[in-house]
Amino acid sequence: MTEAMIDLPEVIAKSDDTDFLRELIQDAAQRLMDIEVSAVCGAGPRERTPDRENQRNGYRPRRWDTRAGTIGLNIPKLRKGSYFPAFLEPRRTAEKALMAVIQEAYIHGVSTRAVDDLVRAMGLTGTSKSQVSRLCEEIDERVGAFLNRPLEGDWPFLWLDATYVKLREGGRIVSMAVIVAVAVNTDGRREILGITVMPSEAETFWSDFLRSLTRRGLRGVKLVISDAHEGLKAAARKVLGAGWQRCRVHFQRNLLARVAKANKPVVSAVVKTVFAETDRDQAHARWREVADNLRDRFRDVAELMDGAEHDVLAYMAFDESLRSKLHSTNPLERVNKEIKRRTNVVGIFPNREAVVRLVGALMLEQNDEWTVSRRYMPVEKLAGLCDDKPDAALIAAQ
Repeated sequence: MTEAMIDLPEVIAKSDDTDFLRELIQDAAQRLMDIEVSAVCGAGPRERTPDRENQRNGYRPRRWDTRAGTIGLNIPKLRKGSYFPAFLEPRRTAEKALMAVIQEAYIHGVSTRAVDDLVRAMGLTGTSKSQVSRLCEEIDERVGAFLNRPLEGDWPFLWLDATYVKLREGGRIVSMAVIVAVAVNTDGRREILGITVMPSEAETFWSDFLRSLTRRGLRGVKLVISDAHEGLKAAARKVLGAGWQRCRVHFQRNLLARVAKANKPVVSAVVKTVFAETDRDQAHARWREVADNLRDRFRDVAELMDGAEHDVLAYMAFDESLRSKLHSTNPLERVNKEIKRRTNVVGIFPNREAVVRLVGALMLEQNDEWTVSRRYMPVEKLAGLCDDKPDAALIAAQ
């Protein structure tokens, strides 16, 4: 049997490195197919043998996409039956590509109706909404593993925030809260611990969510940072035994909502002098001084400050290098904006599971980015933090 040999010196002389690599792969693939076909037929090309069981019947062209580029293959055909090389998967490439397109489109906020147009634009047949949903359920396995992973170590700081989406439930379109939990561990790394979809932000729902986190291993929480939710405040104290930080940014918005437009700049500037203090005791003293100075002209503002002092200044109990990250829910703002941008494209979700699928996939991607980024907090300032007892004044103020 005579074998065609590739002329390596000639190929190298007239091709660049990429072309040479492609031709080398092509030659190796053709040789491999010839060996496999010879084994199937029981004889080589034009070879006469009593063991022959089949005969070749020409070739059919096939494009093979590789990292070295697209390679043209000539796949041998048989007179009886069919042959497909073992290193290729029959009739699966287009299906996998289609599935990848649909899943990526869904994760990136393309509506299921728009996905159909996208698939057609690729030159493939259209797909129904039900088919899209079934294909997207494959994302559930990855998202479920991420959202249910064990939580190891201590997590001194926990941020919680909500954004709202619309979905169908019980034959009605309702608005539900999508809760995202982000925490920092004692290595200074930030992670997304979990998400949930809740009908409201009542204490019972917050407690259920926080208990689900503790069952997975959440411990050592010193401070929970969120907007002003009494239900969350109570749940954090009961379930985690942690203090609560009222988001300073949200508080200032609530405070300025009680002031006429013309007076907003003055009131805002005066209140900000409190946050310029670096000493904890001086900050509290300055807070009460500002409240008293505003009481005559802005009684509503003063009363709000009277009730919110310890909640808004809770972050002052920690090291000064950590305070810029602890006084607000800003670490979650970018995450929530991305969630809103993606969910707005979908519009109305068919059920809660679809919300978890999309938001969970987004959070998985975000968590992967944080894993390879720099530490969010300095390790030396977190060392031993969770070994200490909770600040008595911080807990009592809650």
